Formats: sequence, C-alpha cells, structure tokens
Amino acid sequence: MTTTKFEQVCYRTEQRDEHVSLFNMKSGEVGYSFGCTQEGVTVQVKLTNGNLDSWSRDECTENYSVPL
Repeated sequence: MTTTKFEQVCYRTEQRDEHVSLFNMKSGEVGYSFGCTQEGVTVQVKLTNGNLDSWSRDECTENYSVPL
C-alpha cells in the first residue's frame, strides 16, 4: 500500500478505533488492523483465525471485498 494509504489506515485504526480489513498479498491472509508502528512501517493485525501478526506496508492492501 502507498504511504498515504498506510497513514489513512493507521489514522482510522488509532484515532477512530476502526478495525480496517486488510489483505496480505504474499500469504493471501485476511486480517483486521488494531495498531501501527510508524518506525517499522507495519500494521498489527488480528487474523481471521484469531492469531496476531504484523505486516509491512509493502505486503498488504486494504480489503474492499469485506464490509466494514
């Protein structure tokens, strides 16, 4: 995802308490954001199976096929 999109996802996650649906383009997994790290440019996600993970900005994109 672009830097601008990353900042928008992080704003929605951290300031509006939204859990943005994300798609990992490498693994094919879907997760929901619950935090961001600006230093590492990563998004912390909760996967649909309940596990937690951290994805870099470059390997994920917003998942528009899932309603928010």
